[in-house]
Amino acid sequence: MQGFKEINIREIKKSVQEMISDDWMLITAGDEKGWNTMTASWGGLGEIWGKDAAFAFIRPQRYTLGFVEKSGKFTLSFFGGDYKDEMKICGSKSGRDIDKAAETGLKPLFTDSTTGIEQAKVIMVCRTMAVQQIDPEGFIDPSVMKWYPEKDFHKVFIGEIEKVYVKE
Repeated sequence: MQGFKEINIREIKKSVQEMISDDWMLITAGDEKGWNTMTASWGGLGEIWGKDAAFAFIRPQRYTLGFVEKSGKFTLSFFGGDYKDEMKICGSKSGRDIDKAAETGLKPLFTDSTTGIEQAKVIMVCRTMAVQQIDPEGFIDPSVMKWYPEKDFHKVFIGEIEKVYVKE
């Protein structure tokens, strides 16, 4: 990928908590024929089933959900705290209604049979290994329900991190 180099995920020194919760990320999927991206501040990185993995949470009404489900791949794009205004748009407006690239200036980067975002500092390419609908019956702490006033429980995507690219 022009402008990026591939690294091992263990070379990333920034904390996962900061990357996801503080800086946010974009979850993106699709290809040249159609794609969408959405902002996320919930998720995780770690290991499961002997593989480096990403955990992405997507609500059922999100336009990006269909792209992730259909393609079997998605990317997580990290900006190091930059592009917050653009990310606010990607998190509050639907790709059904607007062209997010035109509205924000963020450019799709088609790679590895999916789509990342060109301005990102780090792009993780993930292959979906499992999908699970969150079941509120499993909530031990009832205060968690405050995050679901519409009962729009997330789907959790567990993706193997196949490649990690950093901006050169």
